[in-house]
Amino acid sequence: MIQSMTGYGKSVTEFNGKKIHVEIKSLNSKSLDLSTRIAPLYRDKEMEIRTFIAKQIERGKVDFYLWVEKDETQMATPVNAALMGEYHKQLKAVSQKYGIPEPEDWMTVLLRMPDVLTKLEVEELGEEEWAVAFKAIENAVAALVDFRKQEGLALAKKLNGNIDRITALLESIEPYEKGRTEKIRAQIIDKLESVVGTDYDKNRLEQEMIYYIEKLDINEEKQRLTNHLQYFVSTMNDGHGQGKKLAFIAQEMGREINTTGSKSNQAEMQNIVVKMKDELEQIKEQVANVL
Repeated sequence: MIQSMTGYGKSVTEFNGKKIHVEIKSLNSKSLDLSTRIAPLYRDKEMEIRTFIAKQIERGKVDFYLWVEKDETQMATPVNAALMGEYHKQLKAVSQKYGIPEPEDWMTVLLRMPDVLTKLEVEELGEEEWAVAFKAIENAVAALVDFRKQEGLALAKKLNGNIDRITALLESIEPYEKGRTEKIRAQIIDKLESVVGTDYDKNRLEQEMIYYIEKLDINEEKQRLTNHLQYFVSTMNDGHGQGKKLAFIAQEMGREINTTGSKSNQAEMQNIVVKMKDELEQIKEQVANVL
C-alpha cells in the first residue's frame, strides 16, 4: 500500500544521567531534502545519521533534531580550586609587596578570575553512548515510517473514492452518447430542409454524417480512461514509492477526460466531464503527498 510523505516520529532515551532526545518530521517534496540539527557531541556522526535516514525515508522534506538534556549535577560547572588557590596566593603577595589593602570578600574576587569557573575537560562520545543514541534514532525513524503508513491508508481510501466516482461518471455518459447520433442527424436534416426544402443529396448527407460522428466518437477515450483508472488502482496496491508514477497516470487520465470534453456536444455530457475534472484535481492534490 502507498505511504504518505507526511510523518512525525520521536524517541527519548537515557544514558549516564542525561536524556537523549530525537525528533524527526517530514512533508512532501520531489526529492529528499534533509535538514539536521545535531548536538555538538554527535556531530561527527552526521554522515552516518544522514545515510541511515536517506535509506529509510527515501523522499520528502525532512527535519531531524537530536539534542541532550542533562540533569542538574552534570550541568553544574566545577570550581577549579587549585587555580583559585594560586590566584589567592599571588594576590596576597602583591598586596604585601605594594601595600595594597586586601579585599574584604576574597571569594567574590577569586570567582571572577579567568578560568576559575571554566569547564576544561572535553567530552568525548563513547561507543556505548553512541549505540544508545543510534537506537533512539532508529526508534524515531520507525515511528515516522509507521505514521506515514497510517497516513497512506487514509490517502488510499480517498483516492479509491475519487477513482470510483470517475468510473461511475464515465458510465453515466453512455445514455447520452447513444441517443446523440440520431439527434445530430435530425438536427442537420431539419436545417437542410428549412434552407433548401427536400432537394438534397442523401448519399452525400450520409457520408458527411459518418465523418461528423466519427469525429465526435469517444469510445477510444472511454476505453483508455478506463484502462488508466484500473492501472492507477493496481499501482496503488503495488506498495510504497509509487507517488511519481501515480502522478504520471493522473496526467494521462486528464488527457482522456479533456478530449472527451472537447468531443461532447451535449450540455449533460459536458456537466459530467466537469465533475470528472473536479475528481481528478482532488486526485492530483492527494498524489502530490504520496511517497
